[in-house]
Amino acid sequence: MVVKVVGIVVLALLAFWILGALIEALMPILVISAIGTGLYLLYKAVSSGDKTPIN
Repeated sequence: MVVKVVGIVVLALLAFWILGALIEALMPILVISAIGTGLYLLYKAVSSGDKTPIN
């Protein structure tokens, strides 16, 4: 019984370790893509203008 509990704890720690490494590795890509998306949407909002007149 104790071996099962220790095994589950070790497995959980290993999963958190792998998940943390993946998040740390993918965070710069996520930040760059968020900034790129924001800049693209800002460009589209500024450059296209509003096609309908304001009443």
